[in-house]
Amino acid sequence: MKRIAVLASGGGTNFQAVVDGCRSGYIDGEVSLLVYNRRDAYARERAGQAGVPAHYINRIAEGSVEAMQRKVHELLCSSGIDIIVLAGYLEKLGADTVAKWSGRIVNTHPSLIPKFCGQGYFGHHVHSAVLAAGEKESGCTIHLVDENYDTGPVVFRQKVPVLPDDTPETLAARILPVEHELLQKTVKLLCEDRIAVSDGKAVFLD
Repeated sequence: MKRIAVLASGGGTNFQAVVDGCRSGYIDGEVSLLVYNRRDAYARERAGQAGVPAHYINRIAEGSVEAMQRKVHELLCSSGIDIIVLAGYLEKLGADTVAKWSGRIVNTHPSLIPKFCGQGYFGHHVHSAVLAAGEKESGCTIHLVDENYDTGPVVFRQKVPVLPDDTPETLAARILPVEHELLQKTVKLLCEDRIAVSDGKAVFLD
C-alpha cells in the first residue's frame, strides 16, 4: 500500500477526495501526511477529522522559500512517502523533491492546460479569466509535476461547458466534482504503478 502526502493551501476538497478514495478501497493507498502553508487552510481541519498528521510549513515562518522547500523535502523523506498530491498548493516544490519523486507527483488545475495556467492562475483567478475571455468551455487538467508551473505531462483533461450566466463561483462548482473524480483516478493508477513518462508524455501501463 502506497503512502500518499497531500500538500494544500486552502479548503482541502481535493485532500478529502483522495482520503475518501483510499478509505473506500478504490485507491490502494493511504493518506499519511498533510502539509499546509496557510494557518487558516481548512484542509488542516479535514486532516484532523480524518486522523491524518498535518504539518504547517510556511515560507515566512521558515525565513525563505529555500528553507521552506528543504523542510518540506525532509518531512516527505522522513515520512516514507511514495506519492505526492498537490491539491491547491500555492508553492513550488524544491528541485530535490521534484527529482526524487519524478513521475510520482500529481497536480490538479481548474482549466484546460495549456489555457489559463502558469504562475498567478489559481482558484477563482482561473475562472474569472476564462469568463473574461468569453470561452465557451473550460474544464480541468490532472498532470504530473516538473520544475515549472503547470508544464508537466498531462494525465487527464476533461472539458466542462461554460454557461451564458456563469460566474466564477458557478463555473468552479461545476468543474470541481470532475476534478475530484479525475484526481482519484490518477492517484489510483499511480498507486498501481500504471503511469509512466515516455518522451515527455504520460503513458498508461497495462
